[in-house]
Amino acid sequence: MAKRSPARRPTGPTAVQDVPVVGPREPCPCGSGKRYKLCHGRAARAAATEIVRRPFEGLPGEADWVCLREVVPAATASLHVPAENLPAEKLADGHPADGHGGADVTLATILPLAWPGLHRADGERMLGLQSPGSSGDPSRDLAAALLAVLDLGPGEELAQRPDVTPATPRLQDLLDLSRPLDVRVHEGFGFWLPEGAEPEGVVGESMARADAAVVPTERLSTVEGAYWCRIGERTHLRWAMTEDEEPLLDALARLHAAGRDGLGEGTRYVGAFRSHGLVVPVWDLAHGAVADDVEEPAAALRDALDEALAVTDPLTLDERRARAGVVSRQVTLR
Repeated sequence: MAKRSPARRPTGPTAVQDVPVVGPREPCPCGSGKRYKLCHGRAARAAATEIVRRPFEGLPGEADWVCLREVVPAATASLHVPAENLPAEKLADGHPADGHGGADVTLATILPLAWPGLHRADGERMLGLQSPGSSGDPSRDLAAALLAVLDLGPGEELAQRPDVTPATPRLQDLLDLSRPLDVRVHEGFGFWLPEGAEPEGVVGESMARADAAVVPTERLSTVEGAYWCRIGERTHLRWAMTEDEEPLLDALARLHAAGRDGLGEGTRYVGAFRSHGLVVPVWDLAHGAVADDVEEPAAALRDALDEALAVTDPLTLDERRARAGVVSRQVTLR
């Protein structure tokens, strides 16, 4: 039997992010002698599809990022990309991005036709948070779209989210992390257009459909990541929490066993869902309750939850039973 020849050792960089992307049938730039698709191309594909459990961790307002992506229909926030975080090509003379002060972009829950981004005729650049991505890391998908938006001219839209590679930066690499996320919830989608502009064409049709389906939503001011909403005749509070799941479930169980997990008379904890690595508990509210009715109870519950999180004693029998109930209550988003 013939002996297999030893594999050629790479003579260049071997980390996926250090190897340039080339055609799948071209020789891999790492020097292995293999075609790219059989060498670092394979690793690049695997890295691009790897699921990131908490893609928005490290960003100011992580809980709000999750809610804006999953449960809030119409909202915006201002983002700033400092010049030192921009790739060199974005700082070239004549590039649409401001090469001195950086770039400002408006984050939007969703844009017309679910576009990943657009550059309005009045100069405002917008990034769509709820458009589908191409990798397992929404942060990297959004960063790729943000960079692509900086290349658009006024009046142009980004119709498809760009592909990403392991070398594509993440939002955490681009954004000014010292700025809080200043969420502004809207009643409809008029923010798609410059002030005074009339919706028309496909944008007008998309806006009419979106406005007709919007769920009335308000953000609470006393706690982070909590949103009141009204669906039909019922009102709810959906509250994204950044604590690790197991300690948070223990704390919720302690409060439930003590009868302290409500938000006032006529309210009840109904369950939770998980999104982008965070647990999002949900409460049914009293009939006709408005967001202001929940502000003080939510602040009080936050204090009680912090106290419960600080307890390290094992759960009691009643608390273990309560935890089983908390875990079994899975909420389906509609």
